[in-house]
Amino acid sequence: MTAAPIGTSIGTSLQGRVVLVTGAGQRVGQAIAVALGAEGARVGVHFHRSSGGAAATVSAIEAAGGEAFAVQGDLGDPATPDVLVAAMVARFGTLHALVNSAASMRRTPLDTLTVAQWDEVFALNLRGPFFLALAAAKAMPEAGGAIVNISDHMAFESWPAFMPHSLAKAGVASMTHALAAALAPKVRVNGVAPGAVLAPPNWPEEEQRRFADATPLRRIGTPDDVAGAVRYLLTAPYVAGQLLFVDGGRHGAR
Repeated sequence: MTAAPIGTSIGTSLQGRVVLVTGAGQRVGQAIAVALGAEGARVGVHFHRSSGGAAATVSAIEAAGGEAFAVQGDLGDPATPDVLVAAMVARFGTLHALVNSAASMRRTPLDTLTVAQWDEVFALNLRGPFFLALAAAKAMPEAGGAIVNISDHMAFESWPAFMPHSLAKAGVASMTHALAAALAPKVRVNGVAPGAVLAPPNWPEEEQRRFADATPLRRIGTPDDVAGAVRYLLTAPYVAGQLLFVDGGRHGAR
């Protein structure tokens, strides 16, 4: 009998697989967690402050017949990655996949930007996901682990009022390529770079229309668009080191 190739044990199904989704108490992270749970994944629903949202995520997954639990942690705290992974292993006995979705999109105009704001953005958006990826990889089986990092189209466009965010998300894209090489063949690492898939709070409708008009598909996306991309990358056994743009064609049209 021919042995299965290394890196294929997660297969094309999420049924029974243990997945940690960060930032799953709200917005895109919540949509990802619910979508994966609905397909049979056992989901760790990470949250920091959104306890009510995390409870709603767990309820939605359970209503769809899945299994989930909420786990709290501040990814700006260097101790949190090990704590989250330990909680997953304690609950489910193993960890097959990680989706690094938690992030902040903080407006930081250059004329008022402080070192403290810079450090806060990078701690959550880049340092936390990096060390969580390392901790998760150690807990994964010898073959078939998968990590999907959520970057951002803003990493590849000029947004002066969000420069630390954009730079940190560019780091996530670079981290994805570097970890894909470093952790293979045990763990496949890929990334998703969403465009505008949810209107930020207080984003004027006129600006939303202009953004949509400048996007080849002429619309704002949805969290389900991102969840579908994550699902694909988690179950594509021969895909590694890729950054999948889910931005309505903005990146390809530049």
